[in-house]
Amino acid sequence: MAKFELKLPKMGESVAEATITSWLKEVGDTIDTDEPVLEIATDKVDSEVPSEVEGKLIEKLFDIDDVVQVGQTIAVIETDAEISADDDLEMDLDGEDSEDALTEEVEASVEAAKATVGSEDFADSDRFYSPLVKNIAKEEGISFGELENLEGTGKDGRVTKDDILAYVKSRKEQPAQAKPAQPKAQPIDTGKLEGAMASEETTMRSGEDEIIEMNRMGKMIAHHMVQSTQTSAHVQSFIEVDVTKIWNWRNKHKGEFAKREGEKLTFTPIFMEAVAKTIRDFPMINISVDGDKIIKKKNINLGMAAALPDGNLIVPVIKNADRLNLVGMAKAVNDLANRARQNKLKPDEIQGGTYTVTNVGTFGSVMGTPIINQPQVGILALGAIRKVPAVIETPDGDFIGIRHKMFLSHSYDHRVVNGALGGQFVQRVAQYLENFDSDRTV
Repeated sequence: MAKFELKLPKMGESVAEATITSWLKEVGDTIDTDEPVLEIATDKVDSEVPSEVEGKLIEKLFDIDDVVQVGQTIAVIETDAEISADDDLEMDLDGEDSEDALTEEVEASVEAAKATVGSEDFADSDRFYSPLVKNIAKEEGISFGELENLEGTGKDGRVTKDDILAYVKSRKEQPAQAKPAQPKAQPIDTGKLEGAMASEETTMRSGEDEIIEMNRMGKMIAHHMVQSTQTSAHVQSFIEVDVTKIWNWRNKHKGEFAKREGEKLTFTPIFMEAVAKTIRDFPMINISVDGDKIIKKKNINLGMAAALPDGNLIVPVIKNADRLNLVGMAKAVNDLANRARQNKLKPDEIQGGTYTVTNVGTFGSVMGTPIINQPQVGILALGAIRKVPAVIETPDGDFIGIRHKMFLSHSYDHRVVNGALGGQFVQRVAQYLENFDSDRTV
């Protein structure tokens, strides 16, 4: 018999640790190759850890809510497979020699799980693939691009053994086509989503009071907010913006856009586009602080605060936002917002933000004083768009008219962003919005 050490796999660039949220298997349970053993969370995103071998779970080294480092052993699985020392397995020398008892099928599946694909094959992927899935892809000549486009039926879209085997079968039946197999769409388990993201333990006390235990996300947000206020010297600048041109332009084009692109055209991508342009104009907003050093970021990665069904917020990141046109920005905004609400974001999709935008107007707020998302140095709050009477200046004189207006609230870190830069930044965003081209096509 052999003992296989199940380790926490690398889940994405810059992800170094994860919190165990639940065990899907208990000690003594049998496990199939590529079957999920436990669920983990990394900075608000949940995922599964599958087994690389077939066997029986004999030891769990961590409890729920424990924090585990990438590469650390989290469980031990007893397997009938003959495993070499290079695979981080401890041999049970007192056990009965199992080699003769292995069937060719089991031996082949375990050997496939042991084999790994060279790091160059999947180094650029943001998705997690088990060693078994990567080995099957290698043996069947499935390219990196094909694997990235393959829709998985596992948690958060993870590609399972069954998914890739079905794709291999489909590809052999239709050799002339190189399209990924389309597995049946899996309905979202809303009960599981609520359990993972919004589970709360309540304990009744005397009288009408009750004690509510904060869930994992609530604890993380609370810690992050307190840390930010203790780290940055928060200062705010506010400016009112006339967005009547944008309001009318969107109403004119949103129907055509939805019909052509299959996407809703909201105000958010227009605002995000203006922010990305402004950051290019004022690159010293796109920085972070490391002790006494300022780190000037090369890429403009916009965080977009999105509301979750339980009332919490998550901040997915639009990478290289300044390189997107309006259609690309709209698709990115809609995709990240939808998957955030469904708890399907990947770990890397909430990492690496350099500036954040939050829409407080969604809940009717006219303005706000948002807390900076560390280690960034600025965050912009978008207020509600309102119809208000306003003075309109014309060559023939001033008159009162109805305009669509909103407030922009800019919070910035006064340690490194002075009032002039903070004020000029939000002023430039306003100028881009007020000078929006009404004849623009989309």
